[in-house]
Amino acid sequence: MVRSDYVAALDSADMIAEIRALEDQKSGLAARQARLAAAFDLARRREQAAAGVPAEKQGSGVGAEIALARRESPAKGGRLLGLARALVTEMPHTLAALEAGQLNEWRATLLVRETACLPAADRAAVDEELAADSGTFDGAGDRTAIAAARAAAYRRDPRSVTQRAAHAETERHVSLRPAPDTMCYLTALLPVAQGVAVQAALTRHADSVRSSGDPRSRGQLMADALVERITGKAGGISGVEIQLVMTDRTLFQGDSDPARLPGYGIVPAGWARALLENAGTGKSSGAGDEQRLPVWLRRLYTAPGTGELLAMDSRARIFPSGLRRFIQARDDTCRTPYCDAPIRHLDHIVPWHTGGPTTSGNGAGLCEACNHSKETPGWNAQPRPGPGRHTIQLTTPTGHSYHSMAPPLPGGTLAGSHRRIRTKRIKALLPARTINPAA
Repeated sequence: MVRSDYVAALDSADMIAEIRALEDQKSGLAARQARLAAAFDLARRREQAAAGVPAEKQGSGVGAEIALARRESPAKGGRLLGLARALVTEMPHTLAALEAGQLNEWRATLLVRETACLPAADRAAVDEELAADSGTFDGAGDRTAIAAARAAAYRRDPRSVTQRAAHAETERHVSLRPAPDTMCYLTALLPVAQGVAVQAALTRHADSVRSSGDPRSRGQLMADALVERITGKAGGISGVEIQLVMTDRTLFQGDSDPARLPGYGIVPAGWARALLENAGTGKSSGAGDEQRLPVWLRRLYTAPGTGELLAMDSRARIFPSGLRRFIQARDDTCRTPYCDAPIRHLDHIVPWHTGGPTTSGNGAGLCEACNHSKETPGWNAQPRPGPGRHTIQLTTPTGHSYHSMAPPLPGGTLAGSHRRIRTKRIKALLPARTINPAA
């Protein structure tokens, strides 16, 4: 720990010098982590081979273990493992530059990424050509590093680069991530021709509407047109189910407890009430026909004080629909520590085939990758009962344990009696609206 009086005693030049020295140390530590990760991957593969694990499954769970150790998501852990293997086995000059502080971990990642399509021999040749440890990238920014790696890769193996571009089209997708102030980023990874065509069509529409006197900005018009063309409704609120979790006090009494919107996160209480009111009146930011949408309320019971959802049991192996919604509302995202991926699988924490019951206490929402990692030999998960929120203990093959606690529900930190919202049509306050239809 750096004492404040020590920092205060430094002059400006000393402060900058130490900041630079610390940055070099960070790069050196990143290189050490890469060496350890690659060595751990080899050791785990040997262990799995000795245990009779098929060759195609050897290495399963390694990225997830590295992710937990580095407090990262499993997806990030897999990328870090790939970076480590490439640096140690194929790109020694880049690794040496990282160890010496001539590159930071991000720029090393860029060089590895831009040569990923090359065979091992060509990748090593590009690494030698660039010779990052000789000071090639001193003063270079990200774009310079990317351009140099791409140019060298093109020269070495233009066919592989072309094939990579063709394969990239198979990875097109759409994603959503939160932005400040109840906004979000809706991102589409598209082939460049399609992306340019979408942008041009939205731009032409915005220019046409603005020329007719619409007061909205070009950006607002493009965003509104995108939503309307995809959903078929102005404002985007249609028959699509939107699950909004809030307390009865927030909904009916104007309380300030924030709500939770699955797939986004925490939203202000007033914004949540306004969303319901707009759904009922058909209001939107864009032009279009108004249509009232039905809203249904489903009650969720929580324990006093802790905010823990009360238990629900089932004798079935597959989680019934009601219990699935219950667990999804409780967990919100994947329950593996540091993983915020959407829930794709409802998992028995203690497997059903070993006697694990189909209950809320033994159920957890996981993403697909984490569910597969949990089934790797040597992994173990157990529910941990207690007075607080639902807790899982996850133990990896090395014996390290990590705990995951369900996120707090809106209002869950407040003490008091069991709180509930009754399932019924609310006509006076919420005319003809539906959110999260009950099954």
